[in-house]
Amino acid sequence: MLLGTWNLENLYRPGGAFGPRTEAAYKAKLTTLAGVVRELDPTLLGVQEVGDPAALEDLAGMLEGDWHTVLSAHPDGRGIRVGFLSRPVPRTLVDTNEFPAPLRPVQGDDDGEPVPRTGRGLLAVEAVLPGTGVTLSVAVCHLKSKLLTYPGGRFQPRNEGERARYGAYALYRRAAEATTLRAVADRLLDGKGGERDVAVLGDLNDEVAAATTQILQGPPGSEIGTPGFGRPDRGDATRLWNIAPLIPEKQRFSRVHSGRPELIDHILVSHRLLDRVTGAGTGAPVQETPLPSVDTDPATRRDATGSDHAPVWARIAP
Repeated sequence: MLLGTWNLENLYRPGGAFGPRTEAAYKAKLTTLAGVVRELDPTLLGVQEVGDPAALEDLAGMLEGDWHTVLSAHPDGRGIRVGFLSRPVPRTLVDTNEFPAPLRPVQGDDDGEPVPRTGRGLLAVEAVLPGTGVTLSVAVCHLKSKLLTYPGGRFQPRNEGERARYGAYALYRRAAEATTLRAVADRLLDGKGGERDVAVLGDLNDEVAAATTQILQGPPGSEIGTPGFGRPDRGDATRLWNIAPLIPEKQRFSRVHSGRPELIDHILVSHRLLDRVTGAGTGAPVQETPLPSVDTDPATRRDATGSDHAPVWARIAP
């Protein structure tokens, strides 16, 4: 089984405000995306930045065999949302954008009302793996971006004070969203991480050691590569393990920002799943495609072929 996550970068049908401007550009994008999915051959692929549900159906229609799609009902202001491409039939368990009580709304800008919900919905599904009878529960997310926007749709601040404030606002929101996602993970784990196949994946918009990413792991002390790894304790029942250290070092990035590679897309798994991870990587397993370097203005890639993110994947034994 291959479990993956991939930010598809503005997957819209042509003609809107954000997607490709022409049918030819749209078809070129779909062709590139479908080629990567075919090569990965995932059992379940979490996806982000689906702006048009019909576009995900178009992508699924270019793949061989039977594929199922499911999307969150909670898009952001641009209409993008998270979802899944799945071989087995997925059943929705959770689709939420509400912060869990007692977490309060957080400041999102200089003048507006506090933000009480995630920018994009968090979606969790379960699926019975073909030929095994094993039930896999997976949550997918797309947390608040580090690419800042300012009042009036600006991508550049008026001064450094504004830059600092809006950087803080983004961090407040990403931390609250990570906390909401951890609440979803707690529901899927139910204190039985040694018995349940659970994964949390998606575009976390920050790297492995970031505080927001660390929130998702639960009890500390057993991360891969630390002295506590492999020593069973009571925390194993509620922990999630980030598979990032299992990715070969030269592949350990999923986006290039201003020339700097960074791993901001992640897969975290329960104890039961961790014991069966046999490999991990980024990009397509056979053919390496260089990632473009992105900057602070995403509009420059409106007609781009493919995505500015690499998929992240984990191979898991039955």
